[in-house]
Amino acid sequence: MNRLFFQPHQAGLSKVKAAEHTLRSINPDVQFEVHNYNITTVDNFQHFMDRISIGGLEDGKPVDLVLSCVDNFEARMAINTACNELGQTWMESGVSENAVSGHIQLIIPGESACFACAPPLVVAANIDEKTLKREGVCAASLPTTMGVVAGLLVQNVLKYLLNFGSVSFYLGYNAMQDFFPTMVMKPNPQCDDRNCRKQQEEYKKKAAANPKEDIFEEEEEVVHEENDWGIELVSEVSEEELKAASGPTPDLPEGIMLAYTIPDKEEKSIDEAPVTETEESLEELMAKMKSI
Repeated sequence: MNRLFFQPHQAGLSKVKAAEHTLRSINPDVQFEVHNYNITTVDNFQHFMDRISIGGLEDGKPVDLVLSCVDNFEARMAINTACNELGQTWMESGVSENAVSGHIQLIIPGESACFACAPPLVVAANIDEKTLKREGVCAASLPTTMGVVAGLLVQNVLKYLLNFGSVSFYLGYNAMQDFFPTMVMKPNPQCDDRNCRKQQEEYKKKAAANPKEDIFEEEEEVVHEENDWGIELVSEVSEEELKAASGPTPDLPEGIMLAYTIPDKEEKSIDEAPVTETEESLEELMAKMKSI
């Protein structure tokens, strides 16, 4: 947590308390509710579900969105289980152990894949995460990667809550190549989470009751000349305009036309008066103009 907000004077505080103090100092008008416990235990999990279902800004109403910023798969699965059971939309996020990649994922129960629909190998194989950690070796720390992923997560949250732009269902980040893969993952009909399968059935019923209208746009037919590439050169000037233009038309290769031509210098307008040469000086000409 020192990578993002933990400060030296907060030594001894829990992560959630330190986070609250830092965020409250930035904006004291925000309401905070702090719980320092392990959500994977039975008692704490039930309290966690209660706060999601009735802990919204309005008493007794559910929250608008759940954000997962945890650092282990067990906690992610607990959040996934709770949100599937409650039908709660949430966003999952994470940074890889080598700290050079990360991702964010929007999960709408029944509509998009949940965390158990396509679980990581550690979760799918029921491997204890603790057995994978090497003694004396901790995960790499790169605050820039975590800052980028956190920024992507918050940006997606704003677009979702304020209803603007395109909300990403999955957006990855590879710091080594500056690569941002994006995709939409559909739910797995054979998902191990029964509540996920239940949410899928309910979503299908809603979709059938409210079908989306397909909007078809008529495209203008493009006519191509017969050539190897199907390419046609189109001029902004019609052939009639080109013929009516003054000046000689040079011989051009096939397929090329002039946008305009240079007027014939020898042509004279009817209204133009002939210009004759004179031996009078500039002063004499100016004197004549003044006397007119």
